[in-house]
Amino acid sequence: SALLLFISIMTMFMSGVVAIFEYDLKKIIALSTLSQLGMMMFSISLGLYELAFFHLLTHALFKALLFLCAGILIHGAGNTQDIRSFGGLSLNFPLVTVCMNLANLSLCGVPFLAGFYSKDLIVELACQYSWGIFVLLMMFICLSLTVLYSVRLTYLSFVGPYGGGTSISVCESDYSLVGPVGILSFTSLVSGPILSWLNFPAPVLIFLPVFLKWGALFFVGVSLLVMLSLQGLTYSYKWGAVSKFSGLMWFLPW
Repeated sequence: SALLLFISIMTMFMSGVVAIFEYDLKKIIALSTLSQLGMMMFSISLGLYELAFFHLLTHALFKALLFLCAGILIHGAGNTQDIRSFGGLSLNFPLVTVCMNLANLSLCGVPFLAGFYSKDLIVELACQYSWGIFVLLMMFICLSLTVLYSVRLTYLSFVGPYGGGTSISVCESDYSLVGPVGILSFTSLVSGPILSWLNFPAPVLIFLPVFLKWGALFFVGVSLLVMLSLQGLTYSYKWGAVSKFSGLMWFLPW
């Protein structure tokens, strides 16, 4: 279990760091999936099998929504996947913007969305284990990385300056595209408590020190502020070797 714990934490960390330097929309979401798989393995390494399955179910719903929204954006942006050519897409894709941000917030573990119910439970129960401060710190850092790349994706795609790519908004009038997105958006809102009631026969009350209880929410908030303040540096990463190393997925494809 110690080996699985180490591998799962390093998987979460690696995928989070790489996603921050990535510009391919589909790769960012795929790396996000890898990070959440690491979270499930982390849960299994602690013996929390039911929680890992619970996170698998909630994650499947909001990640399917994320991929569908990404597909609509790519289709509407002239088949480009580079988020640097996006920017200001919220004007052309208001519905997809809302749904994709809903999925992103759920992924980050914002309270009362689907991802919060499974992710926060894993974090709180992990805080009760005596693996030491390093494991706890790495877990919270990996949570922060999730927020960082999610905010960066949202900013570059929907809020930031126009990147020069083509954009058509006809996609949102196609009900075969928008229909499943609406259904998955609803499940991303309500599946957390519903699956929680179905999976666990009795409610669990977890007692933790205040700084650990608020730890996950604190790291989410701080990461949000940090990434928003760093957005001016998005186009001019001057981190040299670090940027190249992370941008090429730690040279793993080679």
